[in-house]
Amino acid sequence: MSRQDYMNTSVREPPLDYSFRSIQIIQDLVSEEPRPGLRPLRHSKSGKSLTQSLWLNNNVLNDLKDFSQVVSQLLEYPQNLAWIDLSFNDLTSIDPVLTTFFNLSVIYLHGNSIHRLGEVNKLAVLPRLRSLTLHGNPMEEEKGYRHYVLCTLPRITTLDFSGVTKADRTTAEVWKRMNIKPKKAKIKQNAL
Repeated sequence: MSRQDYMNTSVREPPLDYSFRSIQIIQDLVSEEPRPGLRPLRHSKSGKSLTQSLWLNNNVLNDLKDFSQVVSQLLEYPQNLAWIDLSFNDLTSIDPVLTTFFNLSVIYLHGNSIHRLGEVNKLAVLPRLRSLTLHGNPMEEEKGYRHYVLCTLPRITTLDFSGVTKADRTTAEVWKRMNIKPKKAKIKQNAL
């Protein structure tokens, strides 16, 4: 299968689904069998999955140590990972490793233990991110949660399974002007 064929067909491939497997560490994925789906997974000649979706929801992960290496063992084209479901785990932060997968368009992180709203800043580098879930994390209780996320990630179209409207964007911009201080430019003073 050519790379172009992969790009055209893998979006329709079922996910590599490791949900509800009591997985504690990412390395366990290598020895764990994915859940069977309605349609069989297709694999490359090397035995790696041709999907762009990885579901790790409803496990007990508290970090993503070795995530890149393990994903490279599981997926034929790890750089094309487009959807990652990490919902209902024990994650306390957004691991920067996610920002290395530039084709991510869907990230589910709801139902974890992420406290700091500033963690969202890490995802701003993902150019294709369109759908994000963070509800059910302690950060959701912070004042201005939705506005902050929408200001930080202006390209997303769905937040917490709810569509982002023009009114949401306008309100978020007003909130930003009222709550986020602009960074002051440092003025160099010429020495006399």
